Amino acid sequence: MTHSHQTSPFAGHAVNRMGYGAMQLAGPGVFGPPKDHQAALAVLREAVDAGVNHIDTSDFYGPHVTNRLIREALHPYRDGLVIVTKVGAIRGDDASWLPAQEPAELERGVHDNLRNLGLDVLDVVNIRIMGDVHAPKEGSIARQVEALAELKRRGLVRHVGLSNVTTAQVAEAQRITEIVCVQNHYNLVHRADDALVDALASQGIAYVPFFPLGGFTPIQSSALSDIATSLGATPMQVALAWLLHRAPNILLIPGTSSLAHLRENLQAATLALSDDVLAALDGLASPAASVA
Repeated sequence: MTHSHQTSPFAGHAVNRMGYGAMQLAGPGVFGPPKDHQAALAVLREAVDAGVNHIDTSDFYGPHVTNRLIREALHPYRDGLVIVTKVGAIRGDDASWLPAQEPAELERGVHDNLRNLGLDVLDVVNIRIMGDVHAPKEGSIARQVEALAELKRRGLVRHVGLSNVTTAQVAEAQRITEIVCVQNHYNLVHRADDALVDALASQGIAYVPFFPLGGFTPIQSSALSDIATSLGATPMQVALAWLLHRAPNILLIPGTSSLAHLRENLQAATLALSDDVLAALDGLASPAASVA
């Protein structure tokens, strides 16, 4: 894979397509402190030293935990590092995820992220639409987008993105303000967003998939493992490499609290997939492949 395939324009920067998601640095259930504080700092520093310049986080991870780790590990931030955060939820004392979608709540979320990251302005803020919590659900998101557009006008946010949204919601948001990225559940077998990925690619808008290995049946997992073994790679590396091959606007944010896993994930950017392997991987998503 050539260098041109490894970077993509995003929020006014050329970012490496293999980024890093900070969510797993918090404690179990994305709640509370990491089990190993120094290891968490080491993972963040190694990621950036290895060329990662797109980090995904949120102040509701922990809450406050991942942002404070990022600040401790990386502040003052090097030029060109794009830190993407998200608003739209808060955490209950019992670790529950509670919607926080009112304009005042979104503004409070932006201020929480600014304070805990030690920034005066956020590069990109994704609005996490709660929908069905784990899946998008139709309905107007204009109030949320207008609230973020206002914070952008006030200079607290440079760019606006969306998370957990439908194609219609992307179009609605684009009538209100420029949208620079969409972050949805998408992977080798969960392909509901295929058309949206392509539509955004044609507009030069980043698509950031989460759960690169989520929702696989045992049959699909077994088939992926066999392909990975034949390539001398891990299933996660193959799943990430497939996403990089899928469309040029896909940016990856795999998360881990382990240096070994971080190194494995970063190596996925250099994994070449032949046409035969790509065809076999594409076949995993077909109905025939998912019959138990």
